[in-house]
Amino acid sequence: MRKVFNKELLNIAKEDPRVFMILADIGYGEIEEFANTFPDRFINCGVAEQNMTGVACGVAMEGNIAITYSIANFPTLRCLEQIRNDVCYHNANVKIVIIGGGMAYGELGISHHSTEDIAIMRALPNMVVLAPCDPVETAALTKLMMKYAGPVYFRCGYKGEPVIVNKPFEARLGGSSLIREGRDATVFFSGTVGINAKQAVDQLAEEGIDCRLISLYSIKPIDKEAILAAAEETKRIVVLEEHNICGGVGSAVAEVLMDEGAGNIPFRRIAMPDVNATKVGCQAWMREQYGLGVNDVKNAVKALIKQSEDRCKK
Repeated sequence: MRKVFNKELLNIAKEDPRVFMILADIGYGEIEEFANTFPDRFINCGVAEQNMTGVACGVAMEGNIAITYSIANFPTLRCLEQIRNDVCYHNANVKIVIIGGGMAYGELGISHHSTEDIAIMRALPNMVVLAPCDPVETAALTKLMMKYAGPVYFRCGYKGEPVIVNKPFEARLGGSSLIREGRDATVFFSGTVGINAKQAVDQLAEEGIDCRLISLYSIKPIDKEAILAAAEETKRIVVLEEHNICGGVGSAVAEVLMDEGAGNIPFRRIAMPDVNATKVGCQAWMREQYGLGVNDVKNAVKALIKQSEDRCKK
C-alpha cells in the first residue's frame, strides 16, 4: 500500500507545484523518486518529528500542501502537541501520513505500534481521519485527501496487503465501501485488518450465514447512513479494527447508533484489549494473539445471532 501511496503522490506532485514532502529521516526505498524529481519540495528534518510537523505547518501556511510521512506512531504521538496547536488550530493544509497502522511493525514491539492513533486523531478539531484497507482504497483516498483543503490523518498499510475492494467506487469524505451485501448481520471494519473480516464473512456464507461487509475508510467524518441502514436492515452489527478498544472505530459506530436512537440492536466491538501489546511477532500472528482473527469475527457474528434468537424466545 505504501508503494501505491507514493506513486499517486508523485503523480499528483507532477501536476501541482504546491505539493511538498517533509520527513523525519525515514522512508528510504520508497521516497527517493519524489526526492530526486522535486529536490526543492523535499525536506528531511532529521529524527525530529516535532520539528517536522512545525515545518510542515509553515509550508502549508504559505499556500502549499504539506505531507508529513513516517512509520506507525512517530508522526502522531511524538508530535501531538504540534499537530494540535500548529496544524489543527490553524486548519493548515497538512496531510499526516503513517505507514504501517496497527501492529504492522509487530516484530519491533510496542514502540512501533500504532494502536491509539485513531482515538487521538479523531478527537482533534478540524482533523479528517482516513484509513484505506487495500491498494484500491489507497489510490482513491490519496487523490481525495490531496483535493481536500485542511488537515488529514491518513493511516496507510505497510506492504503486501491483498485487494479487498473488488469493484470501482467513488471515494468521498464520510463514505464507505460496500464489499458484500447481506441480511443476517453487518460486519464493519477499517484498515488492513479487513482481510480477516472478509475471510470470516466468506466462511460464514458457506455455513448459511449471510453478512453485509463494509469498509469504513472514512472514520471522521463517518458514514452515518451506512451504519443506520445496517442497523435497520440487518439488525446486528460487528465492528473489527486493529486499534485499542477505547475510542476507535467501534466507539465511533456506537456513538452514531446511540445518537440516532438505534442503540438497542445486538452490537459487538472486536478490537485490541486495553493493554500494552507485550508480545512480539508478525502482524498476522499478533492479530490472532489479541483477538482480531478470522474465528473471532465468526464467533462474534454467531453470538449476536444467538442473542437475537434468545430475545425472540422471551
